[in-house]
Amino acid sequence: MGGDSNSKIAWHRVQLKKNRDALKALETSRFTIGEIARSARAENTIADLKRKIGESERCIAAYERQTRRPVATDFHSLTSVSWGSWNTRGGVR
Repeated sequence: MGGDSNSKIAWHRVQLKKNRDALKALETSRFTIGEIARSARAENTIADLKRKIGESERCIAAYERQTRRPVATDFHSLTSVSWGSWNTRGGVR
């Protein structure tokens, strides 16, 4: 992942980790405390965390689509390579 030059994206990455950890803690508490202990407030908190997680994921995905360099092994790049010049033995004949 590395450091982000865009502070908004860095903030979303931190929030994403924090919200996923909080959601995991709430979801696992269902098994330790029981289903009856889940209140409407807990359900609202879970729904709010899932909404925030989705928002951060969309923001990060949009940023990565705009800034990510193209992969050099896509089909178009591979079709333009002259495969006849490749030697499977590794040495020159």
